[in-house]
Amino acid sequence: MDLTTQLGQLRDEGLGAIQEATGLKQLNEIRVHFLGKKGPITAALRGMKEINPEERPRVGKFANEVRDALQRAIATKQDELETAQMAAKLEKETLDVTLPGTPVKTGTAHVLQQIIDEIEELFLGMGYQIINGPEVEEEHYNFEMMNLPKDHPARDMQDTFYITKDILMRTQTSPVQARTLEKHDFNQGPLKMISPGKVYRRDTDDATHSHQFHQIEGLVVDRHITMADLKGTLQLLARKMFGADRDIRMRPSYFPFTEPSAEVDVSCFKCDGKGCAVCKQTGWIEVLGAGMVHPNVLSMAGVNPEEYGGFAFGLGPDRFAMLKYGVDDIRNFYLNDERFLKQFAWKG
Repeated sequence: MDLTTQLGQLRDEGLGAIQEATGLKQLNEIRVHFLGKKGPITAALRGMKEINPEERPRVGKFANEVRDALQRAIATKQDELETAQMAAKLEKETLDVTLPGTPVKTGTAHVLQQIIDEIEELFLGMGYQIINGPEVEEEHYNFEMMNLPKDHPARDMQDTFYITKDILMRTQTSPVQARTLEKHDFNQGPLKMISPGKVYRRDTDDATHSHQFHQIEGLVVDRHITMADLKGTLQLLARKMFGADRDIRMRPSYFPFTEPSAEVDVSCFKCDGKGCAVCKQTGWIEVLGAGMVHPNVLSMAGVNPEEYGGFAFGLGPDRFAMLKYGVDDIRNFYLNDERFLKQFAWKG
């Protein structure tokens, strides 16, 4: 049998095997068998040396045609098998795109964060800065700079967690005010700021107290600041948080860092000031403390109290949330119970 006839038989045999292949693995085995280095076509071509030199070009051309024919058939069959394989997979893994999608459960801001964000939004709109400070604070800034020397009895009310003799977990966000007062350049304009954050006191946890809670303190210092400015600011705050019809009243009080000082009440939003269980039949609810900045606080921060004055106030977002939503136990805010927290839809 001459070489051309042998190559023709191998071509026909290979094309038949390719046509009958039922899988990609089987097809690859056929390719290796016929076109590999140890395959019958390669073996047949070793006989080229025995052919007359005049016949070699014709036989070589025919051999290339045989290889090309087999390679084209293999490529065509591979496409066919891959298409069939994909169709079978799609049929097995049918997806009905007309079905409703699976709802994605999204989270929401914690109710206390909602209150903080709402207050921040109000004061940003009035040109205030939001300034944060360290929760681990120096005793000097936490107490002395707030007109609370070491022997001051008011310190007993803020007994806290000491890390060293002079370093503690801050009991209020007032140290942020002191630090900011020291740095502020009044040639650039007045200081208007609020300082939100967590504070710590060694309280026994009960329905209305927690060893850790939140506080937002505000400070305005400039020339010609009066109690009227303070009252107008707090009136706006009360109406933003508790309703547009709310009024406030200011009762004389005492805080070491303000003089004069006042407790601030808001007219009861439950009974509209008529008297109910929420306001203990008084028509008013205590919400925060405030006053005019004590001259000593200004002096210790390097601000001349003869030239500058200001007001300060402090409120608890935890208390605001309890009053606004009728929550009777502050601990509910910290238990991470979704049954409680999911009641407060995000309004931002």
